Amino acid sequence: MTPAAPQQTQFLRVLSRDEAEAAFHAALRPQPLGAEDVPLDALAGRVIARDVEAPVDAPPFDRSLVDGFAVRAADLIHASGAEPCRLALNPETIACGTPPALTVAPGTATPIATGGPMPRGADAVVMIEHTDPEGAGISVSRAVVPGAHVGFAGSDIARGQVVLRQGALVGAREVAMLAAVGLDRAPVWRRPRVAVLSTGDELAAPGQPLPPAAVYDSNGPVIVAALRENGCAAAHLGIVPDDRSALEAALRGAFDTHDAVILSGGTSKGAGDLTTEAIGGLGLPGIVAHGVALKPGKPLCLAVCDGKPVVVLPGFPTSAMFTFHELVAPALRIMAGLPPRSEARVTAELSLPLPSEMGRTEFAMVALTEGTQGLVAHPVGKGSGAVTAFAQADGFVTVPALTDSLAPGTRTEVTLFGTGIAPPPLAIIGSHCIGLDAVLGRMAGQGALPRVLASGSQGGLAALARGECDIAPIHLLDPATGTYNAPFLAQGMRLIPGWRRMQGIVFRPGDPRADDRRSAAEALAALLADPEALMVSRNPGSGTRALLDQMLGGARPPGYWSQPASHNAVAAAVAQGRADWGMAIRPVAEAMGLGFLPVADEHYDFAVWQEPRDPAAITAFEAALAGSGDRLRKMGFAPV
Repeated sequence: MTPAAPQQTQFLRVLSRDEAEAAFHAALRPQPLGAEDVPLDALAGRVIARDVEAPVDAPPFDRSLVDGFAVRAADLIHASGAEPCRLALNPETIACGTPPALTVAPGTATPIATGGPMPRGADAVVMIEHTDPEGAGISVSRAVVPGAHVGFAGSDIARGQVVLRQGALVGAREVAMLAAVGLDRAPVWRRPRVAVLSTGDELAAPGQPLPPAAVYDSNGPVIVAALRENGCAAAHLGIVPDDRSALEAALRGAFDTHDAVILSGGTSKGAGDLTTEAIGGLGLPGIVAHGVALKPGKPLCLAVCDGKPVVVLPGFPTSAMFTFHELVAPALRIMAGLPPRSEARVTAELSLPLPSEMGRTEFAMVALTEGTQGLVAHPVGKGSGAVTAFAQADGFVTVPALTDSLAPGTRTEVTLFGTGIAPPPLAIIGSHCIGLDAVLGRMAGQGALPRVLASGSQGGLAALARGECDIAPIHLLDPATGTYNAPFLAQGMRLIPGWRRMQGIVFRPGDPRADDRRSAAEALAALLADPEALMVSRNPGSGTRALLDQMLGGARPPGYWSQPASHNAVAAAVAQGRADWGMAIRPVAEAMGLGFLPVADEHYDFAVWQEPRDPAAITAFEAALAGSGDRLRKMGFAPV
């Protein structure tokens, strides 16, 4: 004989808001519902289910960011309006999609369009506005620095880099990221299918004649809209009268074909008996809260039946929406893989100076972290051709047209890109390494999405000292002691040991100046002795640049002032023949098919405060690091 279903009692015990939320989450244990691959044109609003890696570099080559002339910066050191420099024009024009054929020799320039690939020998682009035609050449009225108006290969997105992490919300920016690396689909969490039922004899559907004593059903449509705003696939299944058989049939049909059911109305005494009794027959544990100490919203009913949420919202529209956003939406957002909601505008303090061009209103993208005095906004712009700035940014700062800069420490309003954006609990600023992706991927699988900004080892230590981040990845060698990283820590900091990685000279296979028969010192001597050997350097402040400068001992060989900000960009320059040698880590060299001569088995570690502001976040990072050993070894690193 089947036992009778337990009787549900109206308002047996009114719970506090926190008690109701805790009971609901404990019974439901919300989590994403499974992954599916979705085409690019249908990804907006979806949530990435697993890390997406770039199959190619973006850009795939060094390219011009402006219309102008590819030049050697050294030729224009003394250029000015009073004393312009004259350059001869090479007999080719480089446009988008046009491979350069000629080397830019000293004293020459090559016309180049925005997006055109940089020719060999050139290390900067002078804007056409700063030149004048002069016979068979041009006169240049402004000096440029190496790297000016050049987008380096792989400096935006590096091949193998995680471009979208598990948990990332996809918008137009993220679609641009995927398209930029040639991906036409991505894995996303399946949207929870939520059925919405409106209950009550007094309800009429919008668009229909309104009977006497009836009201239009406004709750059903607005709940559907709110569900879709929170990542759900919602369906309004219509109005159900206050009839036991009709309600039970409609509820059972909705429950069997959806991941969740939301009813509106029928939560208070009288008609509510029908609803709670119908819910009682769907599965265990059943109703976990009926009556919550909220105003408005006391009649809210929360249930979990066989792992599915079943919610009965109050009938009044204000109460229904208040309780939905306060107690129901957070659980559904977890099921949809979405982060918590946040406000659309926040005030933050700038971490770095933000220069701007007078006369134009500028929108500067920023990423947010928690600082010692509140939110900190980090400018993340990489130029008009970059798309990773979108992925890193939380919003933008508006610089007025009559302002030429905003100073560090300026408190300014940040307009957020979405209502669900909030600074993550853990901020990592410093040197980037592809091995870090393995650790962060493990953290993402545990529901943590740290903020990661690449600023170089020295920039990371400075940000940590200012309280703008929690972890600073570094690989700095102290020449006096031969010790990595520890000598650079400020008082109160400590090191989390990371991994060892081999830095070395990278070159194209078959180069007689650097091959496997030579040591790194012998190869370096041969390369420096050849005036035609072009190197590619690294950005100031990076640990690789510090090691390279130590090796060069003050020498500044051709190409030294070409300073991309990643190992991938260095390797790409060598592989594509725009440079002959550089310094990069072994895994990147092997991925590019380059020769590699070991120079330094360096330590890549993580500086943190001995007393961090969020000890649990640091502990979670250390646990993820400890659990990433196998993957790090497969990537070519040696965990400590």
